[in-house]
Amino acid sequence: MDHKQAENYLLSKIETSMYYPFGDDVKVFRVKSKMFATLALGKGNEKDTNGKMAGHYCINLKCDPDEAVMLRDIFSSVIPGYHMNKTQWNTIILDDSIPQGEIERMIDNSYMLVVSKMTKKDQASILVHI
Repeated sequence: MDHKQAENYLLSKIETSMYYPFGDDVKVFRVKSKMFATLALGKGNEKDTNGKMAGHYCINLKCDPDEAVMLRDIFSSVIPGYHMNKTQWNTIILDDSIPQGEIERMIDNSYMLVVSKMTKKDQASILVHI
């Protein structure tokens, strides 16, 4: 999955919008007003990644803490969330090592984790379309 496919998939989620609170180089995706993903080009100066992010787009996604650890064990391109709470966020390096369907599943899970924490009214306005 390349960054354009990822961006299109993120934006296809119900009531999702994109904005730039961290500058022009970091796209932030939110459902209603709650962030569920970021997308940016890795520059290679990120800590604890041994340069893996350099030249690759990366997505930060919210994740169940137990699943976050499992995904990091399974995929070398899944690392603790860069600039995020490392217990609840993963960074996925888009280097073609993870199948597109798996990345879509991770995006779906991040989206639904955020939706599940919304008010019942906000949840209902989203879930009626799913």
